[in-house]
Amino acid sequence: MAKERYSAKARAQYTDYTVREPMELMEFLAAMMPQASRTKLKSLLSKRIVYVDNVITTQYNFPLKPGMKVQVSRDKGNREFHNKLLKIVYEDAYLIVVEKMQGLLSVSTERQKERTACTILNEYLKHTGRHNRVYVVHRLDRDTSGLMMFAKDEKTQHTLRDNWHQLVFDRRYVAVVAGEMEKNEGIVRSWLTDRTFYVYSSPTDDGGKEAITHYRTIKRANGYSLVELHLETGRKNQIRVHMQDLGHPVVGDGRYGLEDLNPLGRLALHAFKLCFDHPVTGEEMRFETPYPPDFKKLFLK
Repeated sequence: MAKERYSAKARAQYTDYTVREPMELMEFLAAMMPQASRTKLKSLLSKRIVYVDNVITTQYNFPLKPGMKVQVSRDKGNREFHNKLLKIVYEDAYLIVVEKMQGLLSVSTERQKERTACTILNEYLKHTGRHNRVYVVHRLDRDTSGLMMFAKDEKTQHTLRDNWHQLVFDRRYVAVVAGEMEKNEGIVRSWLTDRTFYVYSSPTDDGGKEAITHYRTIKRANGYSLVELHLETGRKNQIRVHMQDLGHPVVGDGRYGLEDLNPLGRLALHAFKLCFDHPVTGEEMRFETPYPPDFKKLFLK
C-alpha cells in the first residue's frame, strides 16, 4: 500500500495518455485535449512540458507509435526554471533529471565552493515554494556535459546509491577522440587509482578500483573519431583515462590528452543516455539527448 501511495504521488504532477495508433504529436494532443486551441497546444510544446516516453518533446510533428506514453506536466515549476547552464529534463516528487552544460560543477568541493548544479537546483526548489532540496546521487566532471539526476529526499538518494547497478541499466556517453580508432568496437578494462589530481590506470590489479568501458566507433574523419561509450562501472575520469589508454584521448582533454588539441574550446564528452528503473514507482525511465551539434562539425568534409 505504501508503495502504491508513493507511486501515485510521483505521477500526480502529470496527465498521462497512451498512444493507440500512429499519428503526429500535435494531432494526438488535439484529440486528447479537444477543449484546447492549436495556439494553446503549441504553447505547451514551447514551454517544454510535454513528454514522450519521459523525454521532453517540442517537435509538433513528432511521430508517435502505439504503446508510447505522452505526459503533460501540471507543474509550473519547469516553466519557471531558466538557466543557460542547466536544463530540467524531468521532475517528479522524488527525483530530478537534468542536462548539465560543460563548465558547470555538479557539486561543490573543498577546493571549489562556486555555483554548481546542486546549488542552482536548490535555489529553484526554494523559489517555487517547495520545502525539499536535492541530494547528490552521481556526478559528471565539470567539463563533461549531459544527463544526470538528483534525488529530492534522503530515502530516494540512499535507494539509488545503494542499488545503483541494479536500477541503472543503461548509461552512455559520446566523445570525439583524437585519431582514427583501429577497432569498430571493444572493451577497455583496467584498475584505476585516484590520487586527487590525477587518476592512474594499471592493466593489472594493483589495489585500484576495477573499471570497464565498452566502446563503439560511429564515425572516422579528418583525423578524429566519434565514439559511443557504455560504462559498466562508474569511476572518476574513467572514460578520459581509458581513451588515453587506447592512445585516442578525448579532444579538449588537457589532463589526459593533448593540451593543444582543443578545436571546440571544450572537452568533447557528453552523457547522452540515462536509463533506470524508478526507485519508488519501479517504472522504466529512459532519457536521451542529441549529440552536441559542435561534435558533428569536426566530421564535415
